[in-house]
Amino acid sequence: MNERIESPAAVLANETIGPLGPLAANGKDRRALTCLVVEDDTTMRHLVTTYLEDHDIRAISASRRDEVVTLLTRNQPDLVVLDLRLGQEDGLDLLREIRAHSDVPVIITTGHRRDEIDRVVGLELGADDYITKPFGLRELLARIRAVLRRRETGQATSHRPNEKGTFRFGGWRLDRRTRRLTNSRNEPVALTKGEYTLLIAFLEAPQRPLSREHLLQATRVHEDVFDRSIDVQVLRLRRKLESDPSTPSIIRTERGVGYVFTPPVEAQ
Repeated sequence: MNERIESPAAVLANETIGPLGPLAANGKDRRALTCLVVEDDTTMRHLVTTYLEDHDIRAISASRRDEVVTLLTRNQPDLVVLDLRLGQEDGLDLLREIRAHSDVPVIITTGHRRDEIDRVVGLELGADDYITKPFGLRELLARIRAVLRRRETGQATSHRPNEKGTFRFGGWRLDRRTRRLTNSRNEPVALTKGEYTLLIAFLEAPQRPLSREHLLQATRVHEDVFDRSIDVQVLRLRRKLESDPSTPSIIRTERGVGYVFTPPVEAQ
């Protein structure tokens, strides 16, 4: 049976999946993980929160925008699942508000496949992944696991000793010791941990087609992360490096393969 959220009976009858497993490898109690579900549809909200609770994630929920910041402050969730079609309210505005208060990982959900613009804007505003309704609860759980693992990987990476040396490309300079990226006007450009590790992967193999699988390994992301997570990071990195991200010239898509970092790179 294909587990789809639009069929509550089917969903509840077909929810066999193992516990989070590796998420508890650091010794933490899996019950300590908390997910905030922001969804105004009562049935949907109940299905998602119940499913997460059944799989060792504490689930709290909100149906209105004015509840979210309070819950973020009071409960400090590990992840937010945010419906962009939140009744009469704008989910993108709420995402902006969340990002103003917290860097908590966010997975956005959209109700229609045609809402591509909202999905792209949501990713650009700082969402970590997206999923389109109708979706399977297994897939949602897998994406939650993937995003949380990426966060743990990024936190572990941040405690490693600083690397040395610099990269120069097309007027840009990246100092590996300070992880500081500057443009041709010597202005600093902030990078997230994910953007930094992805840029390093490109700079270490310039002008060569790199597959999504290679980039997943190079950025030390766990195997069960979906390929789309690399596409999200590339989208974000393009917005910081490209003069026109809609027609990228620095990070070019290699159809059927992955991506190519086109400028020559000078390593020092």
